[in-house]
Amino acid sequence: MTAFVLDVSVTMAWCFEDEASDETWRLLDRLADDTALVPGIWAAEVANVLLVAERRKRLVRAQSRAFTARLLSLPILVEEAAPLRMLADVLTLGRDTGLAAYDAMYLDLAIRHDLPLATLDRSLRGAARKSRVALLPS
Repeated sequence: MTAFVLDVSVTMAWCFEDEASDETWRLLDRLADDTALVPGIWAAEVANVLLVAERRKRLVRAQSRAFTARLLSLPILVEEAAPLRMLADVLTLGRDTGLAAYDAMYLDLAIRHDLPLATLDRSLRGAARKSRVALLPS
């Protein structure tokens, strides 16, 4: 069963101890029984954060490899967005909420699948509240 839409802010909290909390660890624990849903851009966002962290000497390659291996072992479903959908629905949602298209993709998934959104991003959390999307951590 898909339990929630997972964004990159929560995902990367699992990588960086100083960004993690009891709530973010509980979300990771939920994946023992549930599945998370992410948009196609999620993998590129994760890769970018890891690259920046390596360049800033926050991580070494071995840590990035170990983290990505862990992510790949988790029950995370990737939903690729059709280009026309991106240029219509996600663009409109971004306009309506003030979100970047990247963030609007997560909100769009949560709305369409009637799932809570797991995010630490303040702007995305605010837009989700206005859209009446449940949030994790609550």
